[in-house]
Amino acid sequence: MKGLDLDQLQSFLGSSRPLTGQMFAGGRSNLTYAITDGERRWVLRRPPLGHVLPTAHDMVREHRVLEALSKAGFPAPRPVVLCTDISVIGAPFYMMEHVDGRIYRDSVDLEALGAPAFNKLTLDLVDTLADLHALDPAAIGLADFGRPEGFNERQVRRWKKQLDASRSRDVAGIEELHARLAVGIPAGGPGAVVHGDYRLDNVLIGPELQINAVLDWEMSTLGDPLSDVALMLTYAGLPLQVSGGRATVPLEVAGHPSLREMSARYAERSGRDVSDLHWYVAFAAFKLAVILEGVHYRYVQGQTVGAGFETIGNLVGPLVMRGHEALEGN
Repeated sequence: MKGLDLDQLQSFLGSSRPLTGQMFAGGRSNLTYAITDGERRWVLRRPPLGHVLPTAHDMVREHRVLEALSKAGFPAPRPVVLCTDISVIGAPFYMMEHVDGRIYRDSVDLEALGAPAFNKLTLDLVDTLADLHALDPAAIGLADFGRPEGFNERQVRRWKKQLDASRSRDVAGIEELHARLAVGIPAGGPGAVVHGDYRLDNVLIGPELQINAVLDWEMSTLGDPLSDVALMLTYAGLPLQVSGGRATVPLEVAGHPSLREMSARYAERSGRDVSDLHWYVAFAAFKLAVILEGVHYRYVQGQTVGAGFETIGNLVGPLVMRGHEALEGN
């Protein structure tokens, strides 16, 4: 299996039972596999093949935040083993408990829920984010997980470096967007644990449409919680996986609350002021553009695993435009 040697993993675990595995679809960064020995089930995460940006894809950090959050009662998978010895499968990795649930990333499936159910699910997504931001980092052992002071300024610099490290083509307007973002950066309020990539298809949904687990913590840190809010709102306007030839954004699916309703729900549950998110939304669009440009870079370098990567690059330009629009108050 590409990216995972099951025989080596079996030896590392000291298991007498042969392992089987399957890669999860949908991931665009770290590689994620379902692993079983016929009795027990786990999920394994490892960095992508080839091109890896500095500070990204840190298995130790992911393992640490999952351990802290799951112990605190937040819906995050419980990690069971961390391995930093690259001789085992060729990269650091960790394994976590398997959590039952479904990931909704197809508009047809969301439409099938019906408008009232989809509305409740989306508002539950907002509530879960507010609950994450309500956790006291020091109380759950994450006091030194990041530096909230100057977070937004560092993020602007960091994602420009990420962009420079993943260039395979010219992207109209992206340099200008970065320059505009670097002016008037919000200082931000008290720091919180931020997810860094919070969206509907990063949560596992149970049969009663409850959120069983929030996944993909590779960009988590301590920072400005409004960055997570803006990212969630920005994702709501991005196309879902296409089924039957229809590209649909979540906002266009019946029952999805408006962005204003989502912001108001977060403000009510968190007590935070979300009256001016223009800079945050613009930065979220820039960050997503850089992330997807990095995925496109790995695709053209032949370093991706799985299907669906050939269209990722098409989303970068519209995201750059969205960033400029947000800065203009739209």
